[in-house]
Amino acid sequence: MTLSHIATSPSRSNLIRPLTAAFSCTLPLRRPISSAANGDSTSLTIETSVPFTAHNIEEPSRSVETTPKELLTFFRDMALMRRMEIAADSLYKAKLIRGFCHLYDGQEAVAVGMEAAITKKDAIITAYRDHCIFLGRGGTLLEVFAELMGRQAGCSRGKGGSMHFYKKEFGFYGGHGIVGAQVPLGCGLAFAQKYSKDEAVSFAMYGDGAANQGQLFEALNISALWDLPAILVCENNHYGMGTAEWRAAKSPAYYKRGDYVPGLKVDGMDALAVKQACKFAKEHALKNGPIILEMDTYRYHGHSMSDPGSTYRTRDEISGVRQERDPIERIRKLILSHDIATEKDLKDTEKEVRKEVDEAIAKAKESPMPDTHELFTNIYVKDAGLEVFGPDRKEIRSVLP
Repeated sequence: MTLSHIATSPSRSNLIRPLTAAFSCTLPLRRPISSAANGDSTSLTIETSVPFTAHNIEEPSRSVETTPKELLTFFRDMALMRRMEIAADSLYKAKLIRGFCHLYDGQEAVAVGMEAAITKKDAIITAYRDHCIFLGRGGTLLEVFAELMGRQAGCSRGKGGSMHFYKKEFGFYGGHGIVGAQVPLGCGLAFAQKYSKDEAVSFAMYGDGAANQGQLFEALNISALWDLPAILVCENNHYGMGTAEWRAAKSPAYYKRGDYVPGLKVDGMDALAVKQACKFAKEHALKNGPIILEMDTYRYHGHSMSDPGSTYRTRDEISGVRQERDPIERIRKLILSHDIATEKDLKDTEKEVRKEVDEAIAKAKESPMPDTHELFTNIYVKDAGLEVFGPDRKEIRSVLP
C-alpha cells in the first residue's frame, strides 16, 4: 500500500478535522471575568472542543468548570512533560539511555486531564509509554531520568528502565512491556478496591494496538459481571507501532468495543474534555461498574526511539496535528484569551521548565549504577531461604535475601 494512498485515506483527515470545529468553539469560549479575574478561585466555564460521543450511556455536559489556577497548572505540567520527553530523546541519541524507549509527546492532555479528575486513592496502570503518567502521579524528574539511565535514584532503582516505572504509594502500578497484559491487572486492582470498600476506581490504560487483545475482553467481561470500578482507557493515537488503526481493526470505534459495557469517545488532545470524561467515568464506575473511554489523541514521535515515525505517515500529517490540535497550544490560547497570563509569563514558565529538566538530568547523571547484588533483589519473597547454585548445582553461590 503506497504512502500516497495512506495519506489520502478518509481516516487520515479525521486526525486533523476535530480541531476545525475546536477553532469555532475557542473564540466564543471567552467568558466575562470578574474583578477577581486573576484570583486562583475564579470559576470559568469552558466548552469542550468537540462533543463527546457515547455508547449505551448519556454523554456528560460539554461545559467544564475550571479556574485560572488549574489552567496555569495544566500549561506548566504539560510543558514539563513535553520538555522531559524531548530531553529523553536527546539522551537516547547520546546513548545515555539504552534499550526500549517510548515517548509521550503529543498525548500530555490525557495525563493531566485524568489527574485533575481523580485522587491518589484511585489507581492507574498503563503500558510502556509511561513516563508522563508517572510524573502526573507525583513522580519526580530525578526519578524519571535516573530510571531511564539505569541509576539507583530511579523510581525502580534503575532496574526497570523506560517501560517499568512504578510508584505504589501514589497509586501508580506501572509501566508494563507486554501488550495488553496490564488490563487484567488493572481490573484486579478494581476488584481489590471493591473488596476493601475503598470508594476508589482503577484506570487501566492501553493503546489502539492492544485493543484487539483477547485478554482485554476476558477482563472486561468479569469486571462487568462483578460491577468492578474499572475504567478502561484506550489511548487511540491512531497507530499501533507502524500500523494504522483502520488496517488493524475492522471496527476502530474502540469506545463501542465493550458491547454491553458503556463507552465514551473523548477528544484526548483537550485536557478539559479529558478531565470531564474521567470525572464522569469515575462517578459511573463507582455506582454501575466498568466503562470504556477512548481518548482520540496523537503521538509526535515514532512508536519507539527505533522508529522514525515517518515511513507510515506523512510529515504533513504530523505538522498538521501540531498546528491544529496541540494540547499545550490549546491551553495557551485559553489562558491568553481570558487574560489569565501574558505571553511573556508563559514563555518564562517554559524557561523555568527547561531549567528544571536540565538540573534533574545533571543530578541523575551523578547517581551511581545499581550494585551487583541488586540482580537478586525484588524477585522472590524476602527471607524465603532460597539458594543460588553454580551451573553444575554442586556449589552454593549465595543465599538470596
